[in-house]
Amino acid sequence: MKKVVFTFFLFALTVSINAQSIFGKWENRDEETGKVDSVIEVYEKDGKAYAKIVEITDQNRQDAVCDKCKGKNKDKKILGMNILTGLEKDGDEWSGGKILDPKNGKKYKCYIELVEADKLKIRGYIGFSLLGRTAYWFRKK
Repeated sequence: MKKVVFTFFLFALTVSINAQSIFGKWENRDEETGKVDSVIEVYEKDGKAYAKIVEITDQNRQDAVCDKCKGKNKDKKILGMNILTGLEKDGDEWSGGKILDPKNGKKYKCYIELVEADKLKIRGYIGFSLLGRTAYWFRKK
């Protein structure tokens, strides 16, 4: 009986910890339609947060490339592309990195913050965080 209780407790603790993490798969929704247009996986590498596009829902965009990107991402497939790089934990948020918008090919400073267990706030900006745009990603179920 003790093993069953311990196993249940361990499982509940694991689920609780994962629900409070920025890491995992997130849905990006179109701002106008509210429909999911891509799935982004946020992962940790060397103590920093990164994210890549792991799914594009529009079947006609599966082979889309970032034609407006510069440098190493120029004309690379958007599917599989890293769009968040080098964010470090700073209190309740992760900051100090960059985010790439494949629609316009531009990189912005950014920070991300878990505002609810299943809602991630992403703020991309130029210069100061007051000059930017906020988006929300929703945990993929």
